Amino acid sequence: MPNSPSKTKRPPVVVVMGHVDHGKTTLLDYIRKSNVAAREAGGITQGVGAYEITHNNERITFIDTPGHEAFSKMRSRGALIADIAILVVAADDGVSVQTKEAIKIIQDAKIPYVVAINKIDKNNADVDRTKTDLMKAGVLIEGYGGSISTQPISAKTGENVNELLDLILLTAEVEELTCDLTITGSGLILEAKMDSKSGALVTAIIKDGTLKVGEMIQAGNVVGKIKGLKNFLGENVKELTPCSPAIILGFETLPKIGDAFVTGSSVTEVTEAAKVVEVKRAAVVADAGRINFVLKANVAGSLEALTEAVKKIQAPGGKTINIVAESVSDVTDGDAKLASSTGSIIIAFKVKILPAAQTIIRTFNVKVFESEIIYELLEAITDEMTGRRRLLVAGDLEVLAVFNQTDKTKQIIGGKVIEGEIKNQGTIEVMRRGAIMTPAKGGQAGKIVNLQQNRKDAQTVAMGLECGLLVSSDTMIAKGDHLIIRQV
Repeated sequence: MPNSPSKTKRPPVVVVMGHVDHGKTTLLDYIRKSNVAAREAGGITQGVGAYEITHNNERITFIDTPGHEAFSKMRSRGALIADIAILVVAADDGVSVQTKEAIKIIQDAKIPYVVAINKIDKNNADVDRTKTDLMKAGVLIEGYGGSISTQPISAKTGENVNELLDLILLTAEVEELTCDLTITGSGLILEAKMDSKSGALVTAIIKDGTLKVGEMIQAGNVVGKIKGLKNFLGENVKELTPCSPAIILGFETLPKIGDAFVTGSSVTEVTEAAKVVEVKRAAVVADAGRINFVLKANVAGSLEALTEAVKKIQAPGGKTINIVAESVSDVTDGDAKLASSTGSIIIAFKVKILPAAQTIIRTFNVKVFESEIIYELLEAITDEMTGRRRLLVAGDLEVLAVFNQTDKTKQIIGGKVIEGEIKNQGTIEVMRRGAIMTPAKGGQAGKIVNLQQNRKDAQTVAMGLECGLLVSSDTMIAKGDHLIIRQV
């Protein structure tokens, strides 16, 4: 497929994974020392966490620290700091427990990878046995019915390392990695530390666009202006392109490792761009095998407790619990967009849902659970996932207006029956944004005390008709809620 006029081929970003003693560091050291530009970086590379090499006149960027924290964090959020992985397996040892862990990380990240079968210079090296071990571990390699490329190498002597780099470039070619140099820069944070002289020093990988001195920049909730820019050699530059490692000066405070960053000409532009990037990256998280959540709480301590509790929820059908995002604040339109794009459930603990967020939630039917008691939230979520709340509906009324709420026992509302029929004296559940509002402990389920149609008492109101109701419920009913009557 041909690239659009603004799209340009970009270098791959590569991470090296594998067992600690199988030669990851030796391989990275050999690649760096055999490459003039990377060799010149010296100790600077260790501080940056990434470096570039040139092979066959093509650039390749390596994440210098195997199993880098940023790679792990971005994997958990569904966005990827690396385009390609190298799995290093020692030919004299084969697949170990750590190798299997590395395989799972790479496969979960859903990025292409190649296998470097290292230490072929050793007398007890057995490449064929190693390939058999790989197949048993779920790595479907070429020649054994699969498509994963392997390359026997010696990181110690350098034997076949050039051929391994050829494989990386071939994989990158197949992936058709592109960027747009005409747009503002975006990418991922690798490292962040405070320097006594320079202030916040932030290392990043540019994934798209052009990073320029003088632009505004935002990563997570941290904003700044790029006052200085250095390449991985430590040289001052005015701009950098994908997939260059960059040292950025100008953040007001330290951003989090693994956060996505964006740049723009103004604070408004960069803030809006950050929202768009977050939604796009988080969309990758949506997966049939996961139940996604966006967590919001009033204070950090509450958020921590909520996060730990949600992680312990037993999801049905072998699915896993996945927390897409968590933060301390009211539910914003950005949270609602994120939940909509990732198919997430919003859990709001002791926070408000802002009007703009409510509009998006209603429009895209985002499920929201809100309460001031954690166990109520967890109970409601568990009921939802296990289907306890999905009993047959006898009647469903959408609340169109709330006229009077002197107390919970005297709520006068108006609504329209959209399914089945509503009965006077019927027991109701209050559903808000797709989630049943669980009564407080010891509280009572709601009840229709009086039902009227055309200002006259009625015993039933059928689907498609509007009516007025006097309701008693432990939940304060709001416009947009649904009152559900279940079949007995």
